[in-house]
Amino acid sequence: MKPFITQFLTTGFLIFVSLPVLAQNEEKTILGLWYNSDKSAKVEIYKCKDVKNEYCGKIVWLEEPTDEAGKPRLDRKNPDVELRSRPVMGIHLMSGFEYTGGSEWEDGEIYDPEKGKTYACNMKLQENGELEIIGYIGFSLMGRKMVWTRAE
Repeated sequence: MKPFITQFLTTGFLIFVSLPVLAQNEEKTILGLWYNSDKSAKVEIYKCKDVKNEYCGKIVWLEEPTDEAGKPRLDRKNPDVELRSRPVMGIHLMSGFEYTGGSEWEDGEIYDPEKGKTYACNMKLQENGELEIIGYIGFSLMGRKMVWTRAE
């Protein structure tokens, strides 16, 4: 009977110790390059530098990075007048996402440079590898859903 108890305790301990590692691997699946819904931009999702356990994202590629005059596309619809002259390329448009377990990241914000608006946002990694993004004002049930695909 003694070997059974030792084996049981050892197995339990190994499972307990490995759970954080499994969670970290799941958590990291969000990292990398993603195409937006219409594949007009690539967004890099990464761990925020200044905040532990939060995820951010920035635009790293645009299908049309320049306007008709050949100049960089600007953030013209930004509500902050001082930011309207910044290029869309390189904008940090996602911030504050926290991994909540499973395949979900919540309590983030996403900025839409086409509308000049910032929305509360949640993300969920689907079983097929697509990233479901729901931006909303107020309640997430009334939000706009987008589906991003991995670009790597």
